[in-house]
Order: sequence, then C-alpha cells, then structure tokens
Amino acid sequence: MQSRSLGRTGRSVSVVGLGTWQFGGDWGPVSEQDANAVMDASVESGVTLFDTADVYGDGRSEQLIGAWRQANPEVPLTVTTKMGRRVEQVPANYVAANFREWVDRSRRNLQQDTLDLVQLHCPPTPVFADDAVYDALDALVDDGSIAAYGVSVETADQALTAIARPHVASVQVILNAFRLKPLDRVLPAAREAGVGILARVPLASGLLSGKYTTETTFSEGDHRNYNRHGEAFDQGETFSGVDFEDGVRAAQAFASALPEGVSVPQAALAWIVAQEGVTAAIPGARNPEQARSNAGAADLGEVPGLDETVHELYDRWFRAAVHDRW
Repeated sequence: MQSRSLGRTGRSVSVVGLGTWQFGGDWGPVSEQDANAVMDASVESGVTLFDTADVYGDGRSEQLIGAWRQANPEVPLTVTTKMGRRVEQVPANYVAANFREWVDRSRRNLQQDTLDLVQLHCPPTPVFADDAVYDALDALVDDGSIAAYGVSVETADQALTAIARPHVASVQVILNAFRLKPLDRVLPAAREAGVGILARVPLASGLLSGKYTTETTFSEGDHRNYNRHGEAFDQGETFSGVDFEDGVRAAQAFASALPEGVSVPQAALAWIVAQEGVTAAIPGARNPEQARSNAGAADLGEVPGLDETVHELYDRWFRAAVHDRW
C-alpha cells in the first residue's frame, strides 16, 4: 500500500483509508463483530488511516475503533475524528468550552490521551474565518489533547478559507468521479500550502459501487433514504448531491467504459488517488470483502482513458446541477 504525508501532521498514511460512518448505523445496522472484521481486513490490506466522527452512532463508531485499537496496540494507525455536529449549527456554538467537552469525549471513546487529528465537522461558513476558533484549536494542540487539527467542508470556498490558516493540517472534502469541483482550486491551493486532502464520499454514497439500479431502495434508517434530497442535512452528503436516477445511469456508463476485470469501485478510488494533491480516499466498508476490494484500488494503477471518461460523464450528467452549488 502506497503512503503519503497527511499534510502538516507529519504523519504518513495509506492512500486508501477506511471511513467508518457506517459503524454508527446510518447506512443500516453493523454489528460489533462485523465492524471488527472490517477493521481487521483493512489493516491486513495495508490501510493505516481510519476516519470517524463523534456523531457517528452518537460515539459508537469512535468506541468501536478505540476498543479495536486497544486490542491491537502494535498496529501503526492514524485515527482522524470530527467534532461539532452534536449541537445546533450556529457559529456561537463553536467556542473553546465546547471544543474541550467534545475533544475530551472523543478521547474517552477512542481511549487516546492525545487524538491524532480532529476536524471541525462541516460547521457554518462563518466559523472558518473566526480567529477565536483557531486560537481555541491551537490551545488544544498546546496542551496535548490533540496532535493536529483540520476541517471537513461542504464547499470549495470553505476549504480555501481553511487552507489559508497556518496550522490547518488537512481538509476533508467530497471528491469523486461525480463531484469534480475540488480539482479547480482546492487541490492546487492545498498542494501549494502543504495541506492534506482527504477525499470523502469517494464512491458517491454507493452510486460508484456498481451495484445500484434505478429500482434500488434503502432502509428507513439509511441516510440514502431519509436524506435523499437533503431533508436531514446537506444534500451533497448523499449521492454527492446528484439525482439518484441520473447517478445510476452515469455509473452504468462509467462501468461500461472500464477494461475487462476492473471493478467500478476500484476504478473510482484509483481515479481519486491519482489526482495530484490528494492524500487519501476514505471509503466505507460494511464487510471484509468490501474492505479488501477498496484497499486493492491502491494497486490498480492508471486505468487507460478513465480520466477522460470521468470528465465527459461529469460534463454530460452533473456539471450543470452540482458544480456551482458546492
């Protein structure tokens, strides 16, 4: 597994990580046994980066990772978590006292004295420009509660504001074959500043799994059902903001353009990893087979003609609908 430096953290991480939103149950139920099997398979495949958040299952994802890490202390692993979505989304809640409470809770959940990397979890836009926010985060680094901090963003402008800050180590942004806007300005700015880029929603909430049809349905507790059109939180978090039926048809065209023997999710992840400035893609996995397949994308190399296919499909199906929204 190839590794890259995670921005200003100084840490080396695998180019394919493991996203663990699914451990919290928002993609349907995942048992503790299944979660452990996914983590086992990921690490056995060379993954050294797990990404979580304090709201995934109200801390369940963090707790599962913390217990796994305690049981496997010899494994070199970077765990990135996120904070800020446990309260009403107003700038006034992004203050030092809340940061302390949230970080201490995550430290307990993850069973870590010093968290590897904490990211603000898609806060309101004014938060990204607030000097007091960064002062509070710097204080948490200074007292050893966190080793580094970054941000998770919804928009390219939010990312650019954060990248300009001297101590922001990384930016987590939606980037996949159906969401190309970060290629325009975000990735070049991050490269110049030495800021890491974590590509989230890399398989467009499953559209790029190669398994969906226009008739596919999701359980009541799955965000691909209850947030399909942005009813619960930002629409971009689900199917990258694209219309589901259009996304399925575009994914089918994506699949038909691949060489024989190359799977849709591996090609989609390999395309992300090949983008200059990307540190890692962080797909989720619900079973060991998915985890191994995702990790295998790092070994796929360049797929001939894939970049041209991605841009052609984006221009045909998605640019008009999503490019200027985020």
